[in-house]
Amino acid sequence: MSISEFILLLMSVLISVTGQFFLKTGALKLGKVHAGNILSHILSMITIPELLLGITCYGIGAIAYILLLTRVNLSIAGPAVSVGYIFSVLIGYFVLKEPISVTRVFGLGFIVLGVILVIWKK
Repeated sequence: MSISEFILLLMSVLISVTGQFFLKTGALKLGKVHAGNILSHILSMITIPELLLGITCYGIGAIAYILLLTRVNLSIAGPAVSVGYIFSVLIGYFVLKEPISVTRVFGLGFIVLGVILVIWKK
């Protein structure tokens, strides 16, 4: 993977992770969904700016990913986007104050190692 391809990968991942963050903050505003309020919640989704912004970020991230796929094999791009899990956990920890267990830290380390092995040029 070249530097420009790696930058495109990171752009796709970071924009998509930003989308995840906005979807989470919008979901917190929306509140918990149950059988009695599912229809009203689905209708109110279009009125919550964070949800709309999250969906927009996902769309832009998908466009960047498609551009990446024009340059990189799916067998490399697919696993490489798993670095998004690391960014999601970090945003959860630092911004949303979600705990990170030691087991999760080891799992993230395995993801990083796996991505390095997948994109490594011989």
